[in-house]
Amino acid sequence: MILAVIDMGTNTFNLLVAQTDGPILYESKLPVKLGEGGFTQKTITTQAMERAFSAISLHLDKAKELGAEKIFAFATSMVRDSINGADFTRLVKQKFSIDVDVISGRREAELIFKGVRSALTLNSEPNLVVDIGGGSNETIIADANQIFWLESFKLGVTRIMEHFRISDPITKQELQALEQYMLKVLEPLWAAAERFRPTLMAGSSGSFDSFRKILVQKKVIAQNALPWAEIPVEEYLQLHNFFISSNHAERLTLQGLDPIRIDLIVPASIFVNLLVQKMGIRKMFQSDYSLKEGFLAELIQ
Repeated sequence: MILAVIDMGTNTFNLLVAQTDGPILYESKLPVKLGEGGFTQKTITTQAMERAFSAISLHLDKAKELGAEKIFAFATSMVRDSINGADFTRLVKQKFSIDVDVISGRREAELIFKGVRSALTLNSEPNLVVDIGGGSNETIIADANQIFWLESFKLGVTRIMEHFRISDPITKQELQALEQYMLKVLEPLWAAAERFRPTLMAGSSGSFDSFRKILVQKKVIAQNALPWAEIPVEEYLQLHNFFISSNHAERLTLQGLDPIRIDLIVPASIFVNLLVQKMGIRKMFQSDYSLKEGFLAELIQ
């Protein structure tokens, strides 16, 4: 059977079309910015809803063109946290005749882990699996077989951009304030890291995709069709220093950086750098696979 999975994230809406007993047939993502302008009031704006409906329509057209017989749709941080999230899912049902499963942060983290595990071989020792979203960041400590600890933190990059002043470029005072805030919010992760001591980090999609594409353009890592890549930690740290010292125009010239992430990459990298420094991460990997591939893996199992 051919099925489609639509992941309605806070920044992008992602589509996967696959055979349950065969390969992934098609994947794509569309920028929606569902959370833009809405975090302060905890509301999905009318403009964001219109962008979402347009993306859903395009994804459904593609899924049907490829012969999808069943559609699964998931919504994450922005929809679950918004006071009009239920109105959004009702309108999606009314317009497109699909049900949207609004999942918890913990469920989101579980599916992300299953997706990353499908893309690359995790260590037999504890690993840190990370997904940086627009509304929330999921963090999982797990080995190749089981999850030891997980948590969803409201530190997504769009949420941060709307709640914190970030100049162009970010000032030292703003950087320190943001780092201190993240350090405080992430206290449960620091406690878990002290217990399990992961030294390998695997990051899925989003900002980690940009790290990979930039380093491919710089010819630091090879371009290939594998659904994962190693991101040398020292090379990442050089990128981080560029992100926090550059302005919008300078980042715009960086080949490989997704246009939707020109400014969002700054808080994303601040988050990743804190994990690297605080936890002593020695190896870093990027995974193409995330929530939707995790759900596919779950279905197949």
